[in-house]
Amino acid sequence: MSTTETPDDLPDIQVIDIRSGDRSKPFEHRVVPTSQTTKAINALKALHRGHSGVQLTDDTIQRIAYSAVEPDLLTGLRPELRRVENGWLTIINYRAYTLMLSPAIENDRLLDQVHYAADPTTPTQPRVLAMPTGHETNAALVYTDAMDDLIDAVDRAAEKVRRQNKQEVGRRIVERTLTAVPVTFLSPGPYPAEDLGLVDGNSRWGSCTALVPAPTGMTGPDRDKERSPLLPSHLMRLSLSDRRRFVREVIKKAYRDIEAATGTSRAARAKRDQAAALLNAMTVPVEVVIGYTDDNPAMGTQRFPAAVRSLLMRMNIGVKEFEVASKNGVTAEETVTALFDARQLGDNAQAVRDVLLGRVDITDPMKTLGLSPLRDLRFAFIAQQLTRNERTRNAIAAAKLDKRSLQLAGRSGLVAELGLRAYSTLLGDRITHVRTALKDCCLWKDLVDHEWDVENIDNDQAVDDLLQRTENGDIPAKLLLGVLAMVALVTNGYLLAAGGSAERLVDNRSILRSNIGMVIKTILEKEEGPKVLADAIKRTRAGLRPRWWADGGLVERDNWKGSDFDAHLRLAALSGFDPEGEENGSSGTARESKALTAFQASLTVTSNHLSDLITLRKNNGTTDKIPWDAAEASVKRLEYMTDDFKEISEKAPRE
Repeated sequence: MSTTETPDDLPDIQVIDIRSGDRSKPFEHRVVPTSQTTKAINALKALHRGHSGVQLTDDTIQRIAYSAVEPDLLTGLRPELRRVENGWLTIINYRAYTLMLSPAIENDRLLDQVHYAADPTTPTQPRVLAMPTGHETNAALVYTDAMDDLIDAVDRAAEKVRRQNKQEVGRRIVERTLTAVPVTFLSPGPYPAEDLGLVDGNSRWGSCTALVPAPTGMTGPDRDKERSPLLPSHLMRLSLSDRRRFVREVIKKAYRDIEAATGTSRAARAKRDQAAALLNAMTVPVEVVIGYTDDNPAMGTQRFPAAVRSLLMRMNIGVKEFEVASKNGVTAEETVTALFDARQLGDNAQAVRDVLLGRVDITDPMKTLGLSPLRDLRFAFIAQQLTRNERTRNAIAAAKLDKRSLQLAGRSGLVAELGLRAYSTLLGDRITHVRTALKDCCLWKDLVDHEWDVENIDNDQAVDDLLQRTENGDIPAKLLLGVLAMVALVTNGYLLAAGGSAERLVDNRSILRSNIGMVIKTILEKEEGPKVLADAIKRTRAGLRPRWWADGGLVERDNWKGSDFDAHLRLAALSGFDPEGEENGSSGTARESKALTAFQASLTVTSNHLSDLITLRKNNGTTDKIPWDAAEASVKRLEYMTDDFKEISEKAPRE
């Protein structure tokens, strides 16, 4: 409900007294002269000199003092420590002027929607920002992007939270604490080089500042008469002194509006309410991170950004939880950053990190790794890096996923979100369907069980050579072929999440209804499978439809849609590439062999479903046994199947 449209049955909005001291005099907001911040500045400087866990620049000290509603209270503050994953953050709490803070310089909530530099078709905007780095000596986030890109991202984020996460502010003051951290810009241009940026509280900040009109002269000559709501860019371009002066002007004008709006008319009352609401939104409780102490002193402030990101993901963000895809994206980035910090990315670690994250142009990093900058090669490289079965790597990834151990589905979620960043623009609206296909599990266990590397398979001859090695029993070649084919088929719409009516496309025959990782694994085991997959890599790279295996060779199916190819691939996973053989004169022995293969493939699927059930029970902490009424039919069916299969099987040889 807008504060300018208060119903007659609601009381007038009152300006709330926020003082912590003497209340004998009537309350009035008053931005104290800068001369009265001297004691606070000196106290913060002394804290910086005398406390090993505090690292502040002179600009940050001045910003904190200038932002405080009651700067004298800063002289007696005791810093608090907050535990984060790899160390301790030092924080202070006070009440600040809302307009002296800036919203978070990130688009983490949009990681599944923004465009990435890893995609060569990505437009200039809206592009994801590079991850901030830690300042060499101070507890500050350093942003390397061009200032225009940063400002664009911050303004869009502010407008988005005002639309989607509007908070009721004005009738009451903000009581939930916001969290801010010092930030530094490497390419500030005409803007100040430092600021206090939020890492929690964007929605509250956005709703508070929506009540404030933009400064005169900052919205263009045609709009000055009807000034638009304040945007972060309006504040961030002001010098520190001018920004504080603007706060004073806004407060004074609000009081003038209250005094001028006399009488009991609805219009006068609405004018007073609007001004009072604005005054109540002018201050917020804030905790500012002023220092960081790493558990490993040799790391200095290098892991400070990771500590701050942990606040973003795990603090009070309940107003609007991240979408699952965005949360997976943030977790993936935290995992890669932790692996980098722990020196687990091997030689050329910076290039590996850049390729995995995809936030910068990956052409040179890929070349450093000996790879052409192809989307599917990058995806395969991500899969290879995140399926390496090494104890330290597994422990880091499991910790980021909040799991006791690293499961295949957890690895798949990280691989999918990072891999799709090279397709963020190319796929457009189709990326949602691709993400759905990948999210369950785009990997298979062999990728973890075996060592494999990504080779520069960047032309048709290289694909043919990879196929030849696969058919000769080279397991690493087989795994790379499978991953490249999986990426090619899924991103081009030829391998999808199992649809409800897929069987109708194959004359109602049974298909392998499993995740795409299991489909690829099963197809790789078929005699014709690697040929079909290798051809799909070459054809989709050339913008052509993949071909199907029939009559002893690869043939084009011009009348097939992507769903047709998907259904036939899932049919082939169960019944082979010639399921019509029974009607085409196949021998009885051949038909028996196909039936045995189909039965064994179905057991693999069933076994995977049982493993998923067991894993879910472990993750949920379930210890109760499944009631016999619910389990009886399945247990008896398994027993009958075992008895029947033993009747047609040889006995196990005695040792």
